[in-house]
Amino acid sequence: MDLTIIQIILIIIIAFIAGIEGILDEFQFHQPIVACTLIGLVSGELTACLILGGSLQFIALGWANIGAAVAPDTALASVASAIILVLSGQGTAGVNSAMAIAIPLAVAGLLLTIIVRTLATGIVHLMDAAAKDGNIRKIEMWHVVAICMQGLRIAIPAALIVAIGATPVREMLQSMPDWLTEGLAVGGGMVVAVGYAMVINMMATKEVWPFFAIGFVLATIPDITLVGFGGIGVALALIYIALTKQGGSGGGGNTGDPLGDIIDDY
Repeated sequence: MDLTIIQIILIIIIAFIAGIEGILDEFQFHQPIVACTLIGLVSGELTACLILGGSLQFIALGWANIGAAVAPDTALASVASAIILVLSGQGTAGVNSAMAIAIPLAVAGLLLTIIVRTLATGIVHLMDAAAKDGNIRKIEMWHVVAICMQGLRIAIPAALIVAIGATPVREMLQSMPDWLTEGLAVGGGMVVAVGYAMVINMMATKEVWPFFAIGFVLATIPDITLVGFGGIGVALALIYIALTKQGGSGGGGNTGDPLGDIIDDY
């Protein structure tokens, strides 16, 4: 699929914003379900990119920065795999191949973000010097420069992938053997299971386990749509909030989560 100049510019802008959001975490544009969908929207491949984003989102559920350990780069994996899917022209048939490429791209993005963070350390020293001089404008300028560096670490690879063109990308995806794509798909499924396990481990409290049980039971009913599940989840959350307020056990009464109690008390 050949992209127009306007589409290329919009894709690079989305990639730039996704790179920034990978650090700010304010509007979550770097999440696969958002970044892939936006690229599909501007490129005319909305359905395929939406499926790709949803699939990658399940994999990325377990990716989180823990202390000094930096998680694989969700932004680059989302943006680059979506662009490759669009350029391949395979539509929904190329989702598995794009997902297979997303994992190594996430690892490559991890290296890029480490490089950028290392460069940002020097910028911090420049900001410290500006702070000693009381130059607030200079501090803000370096802050913007550091954030823009994070955006460029995604925008530049995105522009390079677009510059390669549709034909080489299509040939690369078509040349991938079935055993590789299927094997990576199985590996991606295992990563999904690990991600869910990490999420459940963080959320597992005495108050939450009944809702897990209700969710698993409702999941066996095939007539309930995702919208229906969302409505049920919101209703249960509102009921839980109302009951905790009436029982006076809100906030510090969450004895099932000691860390939450400490944070609430603090």
